[in-house]
Amino acid sequence: MLTREELVKMFEVAGAIRHGHFELSSGLHSATYVQCALVLQYPRFAERLGQALAALFSDARIDAVVSPALGGLIIGQEVARALPSPKDTIGGGVPALFVERDASGTMALRRGFTLQPDQHVLVVEDVWTTGGSTQETIHVVEEVGGRVVAVGALIDRSGGQIEFPVESNALVELQIASYEPEDCPLCRQGSVAAKPGSRFARSAP
Repeated sequence: MLTREELVKMFEVAGAIRHGHFELSSGLHSATYVQCALVLQYPRFAERLGQALAALFSDARIDAVVSPALGGLIIGQEVARALPSPKDTIGGGVPALFVERDASGTMALRRGFTLQPDQHVLVVEDVWTTGGSTQETIHVVEEVGGRVVAVGALIDRSGGQIEFPVESNALVELQIASYEPEDCPLCRQGSVAAKPGSRFARSAP
């Protein structure tokens, strides 16, 4: 199992912990941004992170992994790869599905993805700030009949403020300050926030 120091070092050497003035996917502002895509671009790092996150749910029955696009795609795939294959598998292992925003900006399960009634689902995200994307994903899964049994993330930067209705685990907790835009000290200094996240991308129908 990777230690916290090893995990943080992996992010640092990949340049995934950035400093400046950022508008997060949640709409909050922060002087620090964790861009997980920069560490997940390296297949060996992605594999090790997926194995470590999957290990946190070794006691749970998981039939499918569902992630919010775009941030959760790669880590969701790696977590699914690391999980033991279900008994009724077709030989492909635990499926890794994703939800994405439609033309109206609403999260939905598209591209022919389906879940069976009461199929046990692990929702996997890259970073939790407010937990909004994970909550939206839970809603979509439940709406189509799946059963969310747990949620996981690489990084929890919420300061322990998020409460999910199911078991939740993150590999690393980072204490990083974030602000409502009207209370942001960086904005008051005249700095303009960059928008590095994927929330602002709109997928094609």
